[in-house]
Amino acid sequence: MSPTPQWVKDLKPSPPQGTDLLAAEREKSKVAVEKLSEFLFTKEVLERQDRILKILQAEKVFDKSQNYFDGRVDRFKASLARAKRLRQLQVKHNWDPEEYMCANELISEPTPYGLHASMYLTTLRDQGTPEQHKLFLEPAENYKAIGCYAQTELGHGSNVRGLETTATWDFKTKSFILHSPHLTASKWWIGSLGRTANHAVVMAQLIIGNKPFGPHPFVCQIRDMKTHEPLEGVHVGDIGPKFGYNTMDNGFLLFNHVRIPHVNMLARFSSVDPESGKYIRPSSPSLIYGTLTWVRSTIVLQSGGVLARGITIATRYAAVRRQFQDRDAPSDAHGENQVLNYTIVQFRLLPLLAATFALHFTGKAMMALYQENQKKMQSDVGKTSDINRGAGPEETHSGSDLLADLHATSCGLKALGSTTAAEGLEVCRRACGGHGYSSFGGIGAWYADYLPTTTWEGDNYMLTQQVARYLLKSARAVLKGNAPNNDTTRIFTTFLQKQDMGAAHDVLGSDSDLVDAFAWRTSFLTFEALKHRDTEKNSWNSLLVDFWRLSTAHSEYLVVKNFYDALQSQSLQYELDPATIDVLHKLFRLYALNTLEKGASEFYSSAAVTVRQIQLARTKTVMRLLEEVRPHALRLVDAWRFPDWQLDSSLGRKDGKVYEDMFYRASELNPLNGLTVDPYPDSDVLIKKDETAKFRSKL
Repeated sequence: MSPTPQWVKDLKPSPPQGTDLLAAEREKSKVAVEKLSEFLFTKEVLERQDRILKILQAEKVFDKSQNYFDGRVDRFKASLARAKRLRQLQVKHNWDPEEYMCANELISEPTPYGLHASMYLTTLRDQGTPEQHKLFLEPAENYKAIGCYAQTELGHGSNVRGLETTATWDFKTKSFILHSPHLTASKWWIGSLGRTANHAVVMAQLIIGNKPFGPHPFVCQIRDMKTHEPLEGVHVGDIGPKFGYNTMDNGFLLFNHVRIPHVNMLARFSSVDPESGKYIRPSSPSLIYGTLTWVRSTIVLQSGGVLARGITIATRYAAVRRQFQDRDAPSDAHGENQVLNYTIVQFRLLPLLAATFALHFTGKAMMALYQENQKKMQSDVGKTSDINRGAGPEETHSGSDLLADLHATSCGLKALGSTTAAEGLEVCRRACGGHGYSSFGGIGAWYADYLPTTTWEGDNYMLTQQVARYLLKSARAVLKGNAPNNDTTRIFTTFLQKQDMGAAHDVLGSDSDLVDAFAWRTSFLTFEALKHRDTEKNSWNSLLVDFWRLSTAHSEYLVVKNFYDALQSQSLQYELDPATIDVLHKLFRLYALNTLEKGASEFYSSAAVTVRQIQLARTKTVMRLLEEVRPHALRLVDAWRFPDWQLDSSLGRKDGKVYEDMFYRASELNPLNGLTVDPYPDSDVLIKKDETAKFRSKL
């Protein structure tokens, strides 16, 4: 391909320029962007991001210019090189885990060390004994051993109790034998396993004397530490290309009677006595699934930021893109209208903008709950449980252990948060029109990489059963008068006290009443489900759709409540000015009322609100809030502080140079333009000239 002519390089987009449009947009609002950013993330975190960004940008290996052009093999190789360099930088700069995670988020791609740095280290740290920390954790933390977390199987995912891989205790040799009895027992989808990991924490059914004791974690070496070839009895490899996430080597793993020492069963919470072969039960079976709870809690925390990337790109582009003229514009008006001015675009984007803040505050509350429960767990180490208890939280009747609230909350919010983020990203992509389909838009690849979150660590629809079980159990306890004192039992008690009088929630005039209306809906749906289950004796399967609705309602209540609580905090009043606080209150009401309007039938049937309130919310309040939030949209997305380097998006550039960047990528960076083809069907020649190497030589 001949070089781009200078006359092409000199061309500019037709006026007004994107830079001028975004500058004018920012002038419309008085939202204090820097202060809001510091309130969301803290000044320390933002300074850390700026510092790490400079380090990454200076490294050639992190150059992103070919990300959208490379095939899977090249992308995996590049990602492995980046993962290695990232670890080297961590050592060089003495980064702590938060700094390392910040660097990962800026790179914005799953790396082959992803599961090692997260689930493998977390599992060893949380579920290993001091002896096992020395044996397994220390080498892993120093990257002398690379691991993964092998739970999901070809035939079982969300149903952890149904896993087929076995770990049989051998009394004679005092060791465990890992085995895959069926093809469906193959570990599948395991990140970092395909080509990278040499160790795995394997979730396998513990069997002692032909008696099963449920899934437990075992550390197993799977590849030679020098040759990196699979060990005897181990068959392991990559599962192939996916819809997205193709920089990660998700893998499969099968065992053929592989023997591992007694010490390889992670034994902080449960163990097998090596002398007697007796099983020592954990105080709570849920402790075995601590890694899952941590991952689900992290997913909730990240969901707001995931969605915020799409909203940032779509909002900035909608402010630059101009299409058609307003039908009611004055006859002397010239030029096309900004896409963001159309209410149908605002109706799609601005509630999602509000959702990013709602999910952010909810994620922070979720992690606080997780940390609180981690402290409680410390006191349970070494205790044993009721011998009649089942194997884990996925049992039909979960126990009333300390983790019950965290487990249910993490399941419900993981399902709602990841669904909202994934579906919201697709809304953002479509709101970008035709250019949203281009990889240069920056949303498509991000959406494809995030999409598996809706099914891993528990399919979102299946997870809702866990929430329903917890709510039904809590409702039964309230009716019996022996309920623990927590928020769930409080809203149930309030509902029972007032259900005969009816609710009178002023959802259009009072923020606290709006929260209470969501609590009322949850309570109503819970007691309705309890009636169907306990009184009418309906089967569990026949109620699954009801349980999904119940879990969604409860999770939406938690999101609304957490957003409301954040707005009542003293830190907000201290750190932000009244104008910015007022906009946040508008976002709260926009998120809550838009959510209420979508679930109108449930709010009405529960008597939480009236038909007239729903009508006004739909036709007046939400539309007015869209109009009031519209001038602040650009500054609100700016507050998320995504660097252009991280977004890697032509459409979402902070300076508005959308068309210049898009054309540059297509014309200057695209290796396909280095091929001169022979187009004629009668010719056996495919490529006349291959100059694709020139594009890579620019790096």
